[in-house]
Amino acid sequence: MGHATITMRKAGDTSETRSLVLRRELSSWQRFWANTFLRKTLIILVLAVAWQVYGHIVDNDLLFPTLSDTFVSFVDSIRSGVLLDRVWTSIRLLLMGYALGIAIAAIITILAISTRIGTDFLEVMTAMFNPLPAIALLPLALLWFGLGATSIVFVLLHSVVWVMALNTQGGFLAVSHTLRMVGRNYELTGLNYVAKILIPAAFPSILTGMKVAWAFAWRTLIAAELVFGVASGKGGLGWYIFENRNLLNIPAVFAGLLTVIIIGLLVENIVFRLIERKTVRRWGMQS
Repeated sequence: MGHATITMRKAGDTSETRSLVLRRELSSWQRFWANTFLRKTLIILVLAVAWQVYGHIVDNDLLFPTLSDTFVSFVDSIRSGVLLDRVWTSIRLLLMGYALGIAIAAIITILAISTRIGTDFLEVMTAMFNPLPAIALLPLALLWFGLGATSIVFVLLHSVVWVMALNTQGGFLAVSHTLRMVGRNYELTGLNYVAKILIPAAFPSILTGMKVAWAFAWRTLIAAELVFGVASGKGGLGWYIFENRNLLNIPAVFAGLLTVIIIGLLVENIVFRLIERKTVRRWGMQS
């Protein structure tokens, strides 16, 4: 509901000011358009219709199945338990690599803001390894750790550590001098200073790093599973896609891709949105 304020003053009266608040009812379309969730839902529906229409135009399940055929395969795979089992395998590996990568990035960043040699180390390492695709390390991971979960976690670490460390360091460096002085005045040092001053002030940058690192890790995991698939005798979502491609079950392949997309949407719009609402928005750091 929109509103406008009009100030009125009586002639010859300098002591009293009257304000009238005029409220204008928004139309149904304006209320709809003001809702972010509804706008995003509309975009997804438009894309879904385009997928279905294009699938009918192609009319070849081996090239591009319709959304309805993909959804049928998706539901069947969930009912059989195969897809859920593959998803859990991938998510478990992803969470391991993601959590360990954030912990390593935190240690490197704290050293970087504490010592000059730490800063130099972070700058050199990020310049060397950040441009290097994580999947390029896969042959080395297989040579060092063999065909198993350790190899996948290793490449996931590479996807997470450098982008997370860069964003965190950038956020720390952007903390205002005033906040730094507040911490010094309260005689905060070491980890207390980092935890109570730097991290809250730099959290928008840290959260951005977490989002980017999650996206990098997710696509690296799927790519790694597509390349050598089975980890510790059990395949993940990427291996599910690869298997069905070999069987020419293209609707199942698209069902696997759809699962990747759905998980990405859920993590971005529920998990990270909740963290954002509970932190930076509550603290008044974002509108």
